[in-house]
Amino acid sequence: MSVVKEFKDFAIKGNVVDMAVGIIIGAAFSKIVTSAVADIVMPPIGLLVGGVDFRDLAFTLKSAEGASPAVVISYGKFIQTVLDFTIVAFAIFMAIKVLNKIKAKEVPPAVPTNEEILLTQIRDLLRDKK
Repeated sequence: MSVVKEFKDFAIKGNVVDMAVGIIIGAAFSKIVTSAVADIVMPPIGLLVGGVDFRDLAFTLKSAEGASPAVVISYGKFIQTVLDFTIVAFAIFMAIKVLNKIKAKEVPPAVPTNEEILLTQIRDLLRDKK
């Protein structure tokens, strides 16, 4: 099998297309979550801790001098990113949980076929003869 044919088979499989769609939707969802955290969740939290905007929280290691910018550790942005991640992870968890419930409901109860019923009867007859 040639490399080109193998690649074509791989690229056209449904899983690759599904993955691409998932990545695109995930990127769009990430923007929604970032906005929700920055614009809805963080302002009340900042208000509770004294009117602090978390994005502005930082340690200054070295002040700006002339043309060189200040060296800072922006831990407020880190806190916001951690909250973004937590919300995304929880949303994915809930989506998977819902999908698993839907899949569980889709599985019909196993109804034995006529062949299985006949084989069960034969098995029972053979067991009774012993």
